[in-house]
Amino acid sequence: MHRKPNEVSLEYDNHGLDPESLRRSLSNHLVYSVGKDLHTATERDMFHALAYAVRDRLIERWMETMRSYYRQDAKRVYYLSLEFLLGRALSNSLLNIGIFQECEQVLADFGIDLERVRMLELDAGLGNGGLGRLAACFLDSMATLGLPGHGLGIRYEYGMFSQRVEGGRQVEHPENWLRYGNPWEFPRPEVLYPVRFGGRVVEFKDQRGNIHRDWVDADQVMAMAYDTPIPGYGTDTVNNLRLWSAKATRDFDLRYFNEGNYIKAVEDKNRTENISRVLYPDDTTTMGRELRLKQEYFFVSASLQDILYRYGKLHSTFDEFPDKAAIQLNDTHPALAIPELMRTLLDVHGLAWEKAWDLTVRTFGYTNHTLMPEALEIWPVRILETMLPRHLQIICEINHRFLEDVRHRHPGDVDRLRRMSIIGETGDRHVRMAHLAFVGSHKVNGVSEIHTEIMRRTIFADFDAFFPDRIVNVTNGVTPRRWLHQANYPLSRRIGARLGWEWIRDLGRLSDLAALADDAGFREEFRAAKRENKERLAEVIRMRLGVDVRVDSMFDVQVKRIHEYKRQLLNLLHVVVRYNRVRANASADVVPRVVVFAGKAAPGYFMAKLIVKLINDVADIINNDPAVGDRLKVVFVPNYDVSTAAVIIPAAELSEQISTAGTEASGTGNMKLALNGAITIGTLDGANVEIREAVGEENIFIFGVTADEAATLRHSGYNPWDAYNGNSELKQALDMISSGFFSPGQPDLYRPIFDALTAGGDHYLLLADFASYVACQERVDALYRDPVSWTRRAILNTARMGRFSSDRAVGEYAEKIWGVRPVRRD
Repeated sequence: MHRKPNEVSLEYDNHGLDPESLRRSLSNHLVYSVGKDLHTATERDMFHALAYAVRDRLIERWMETMRSYYRQDAKRVYYLSLEFLLGRALSNSLLNIGIFQECEQVLADFGIDLERVRMLELDAGLGNGGLGRLAACFLDSMATLGLPGHGLGIRYEYGMFSQRVEGGRQVEHPENWLRYGNPWEFPRPEVLYPVRFGGRVVEFKDQRGNIHRDWVDADQVMAMAYDTPIPGYGTDTVNNLRLWSAKATRDFDLRYFNEGNYIKAVEDKNRTENISRVLYPDDTTTMGRELRLKQEYFFVSASLQDILYRYGKLHSTFDEFPDKAAIQLNDTHPALAIPELMRTLLDVHGLAWEKAWDLTVRTFGYTNHTLMPEALEIWPVRILETMLPRHLQIICEINHRFLEDVRHRHPGDVDRLRRMSIIGETGDRHVRMAHLAFVGSHKVNGVSEIHTEIMRRTIFADFDAFFPDRIVNVTNGVTPRRWLHQANYPLSRRIGARLGWEWIRDLGRLSDLAALADDAGFREEFRAAKRENKERLAEVIRMRLGVDVRVDSMFDVQVKRIHEYKRQLLNLLHVVVRYNRVRANASADVVPRVVVFAGKAAPGYFMAKLIVKLINDVADIINNDPAVGDRLKVVFVPNYDVSTAAVIIPAAELSEQISTAGTEASGTGNMKLALNGAITIGTLDGANVEIREAVGEENIFIFGVTADEAATLRHSGYNPWDAYNGNSELKQALDMISSGFFSPGQPDLYRPIFDALTAGGDHYLLLADFASYVACQERVDALYRDPVSWTRRAILNTARMGRFSSDRAVGEYAEKIWGVRPVRRD
């Protein structure tokens, strides 16, 4: 006989936070979850046992958080992102729930070092760059602020790739982050939604003569949920990250299996499950692009079904849907959610177009992350027509109705219609996803003040005129929990000793450090923390690359995705100039530097991969030249991820933020580095503008043309040959690269780089900014020779970074876009 749920209550252990309770939990999980005892357990077994013990303490808070959202019928935020670059979860969870020292003690009692156990956790392969890390910071802040937020994405079996450097070249290997299992996730086989592809659309009339459309004969994939708890800092709120994994409707074809054709028997299953196999499949091929589009629709379809199911538990009509759900599109990858919601409201629930469209626009917000027209996502109509025929019809109808409104306001302005159309007609007809996201959202935000302003003036100028209140700015931010408290404990404990620990939740309190910049004792403490971090990075460099570096050198760091607009080449040209200066004057008194590069190049991006090769070839020559010695070292740290960043960033003294002005939307690496006491050298691009405003012009090194000057320079007929011929050091460096000095076995290897910077027009203005950059670097050297002044300015950078907390950013989203408030447990 089954009991009704209200006739019995669950009884479970009370999981205390004291060392004795933690020791008991650890022991139980080692035996009953891992199946080992102390005689047979490895350090990895201890990691899993500890992770399970910590997870236990999240689950009760997690469930109560979800119950409180239902009890209060709270409006929820659904953050849709193709990436969530979470990093290691163990340390983050220990610090957020306040049991780091207790667990350290418990493991020490077993003769085990928590640091060694912590390092065994693999970074979750769920993202690549700033987009995914921003999403992870936002999840942390939503939970810390008590906001009812859910992350929704894809559970990739393999990350983008594991980057190795072989013969100086980037070589991609599978990033099998799940090889040892993931103790933080909960599979939900009962949370399963069908996702369809292909098929055709049929039209029919009902008894009243109304036309209806039905999507039929489509292939079907199942989306299965995996849940991960996301704890806030110093709060009982634990939010949820739900990731979707593709599952076949059947495991294998028994007929083929019985015939002995075992490969054919599982072919359909493998093809289906490829959808969630790899982050960012190579989109240089048609099959790769189709798989990428399938990924985008797969996760938005499953997510919307889940969102509507949750809404439907408490509501019988859709009238309140925008008042109970705010869906944020993290860039255009989830933009298909707009026609998918329309399809569901129109075809499944029978709403009229006008009603469905009003609900849709009021529900969605869109965050733009790029200013470069060539980087804005588009999809060929022919692919959508085959893969998502009903969605293409809806997109075309959205576009038709939108352009009718534009035509009424601007009669006869054909060029404006062409510019604003969601469907691009030049070349292969295509859908402009940024236009779709803009038209289908009630708010569109940029991610730095300059980015938002340039959006208004360039890529979205027509839309801003048509929807004058739609564009808002929310400058990015980073979580201080991971990027200072956790990543840089040598500094955070010294700050805590002076200021207390409230800054972890209120980063603005770091402003009190400014008074300590003139305190000789604290400057010495600050330098000691930086040296600890430099020693740690130096050891990593020695272990991973076999290169010995002096910790007394300036650590000059550029860590970010490898791309021409981020201008790693400009940095490298300066490195070659420094090298030539040292060779020309062996007795010169130079500031010794360790120049650190890290970042991945997209597998199909030829020029970016060539830049990686050049960095490594330059490093090989310089690091082995006895005439240079320790005065200059160059290293490329492979496989840059969150955990690697947590080692490099606290050790950095100079932060290279040198993208061409007007190309970087914001950047968050610049914020993390400045927060950790690195002084920025950069252009007036992205959030650098606001960092300069915050830290003071005297505490940052700015060079190069502005965004407006860059546009003027291009339009006026910029000729890079003038810069090449007018600067002897630049000419020498470029000639060395192009003639094979750094690649003697392949003299023409780097000719494409030389050609792109000269005859190719130098699109990103490296040569135009070169002289200004080198002069700025000389100012950097001069300041570094004065340790007191350098340390003082570094402290002021840390002290004045309060506005760049992701807590502030998420609070602005909540107020300006989402309309949500914190939910307190009742």
